[in-house]
Amino acid sequence: MATMTATAQQGETLDLLAWRVLGAGAGVVEQAYELNRDLAEIGAVLPEGKSVLLPVVEPQAAGETQIIKLWD
Repeated sequence: MATMTATAQQGETLDLLAWRVLGAGAGVVEQAYELNRDLAEIGAVLPEGKSVLLPVVEPQAAGETQIIKLWD
C-alpha cells in the first residue's frame, strides 16, 4: 500500500485530516489507524504538528457518487 505523510493542524481530528489532505474519509480513517497504531492512544483531537501516515487513494470519479434526494 502506498502511503504519504500529513501533518495535523490545531484542533484537527483524523477524519478531518484525511478529508483535508485526500478529499476522502470513508475507509481512509480505518486504514490510517492500521498504519498509525499510536493514534488510538492520543484521543480524538490530534496534537498540532503530529505526523500521520495516510494511505494514497484513487480519487473517486464523479459518476460513481450516488445522490439521494429526500424530496422531489
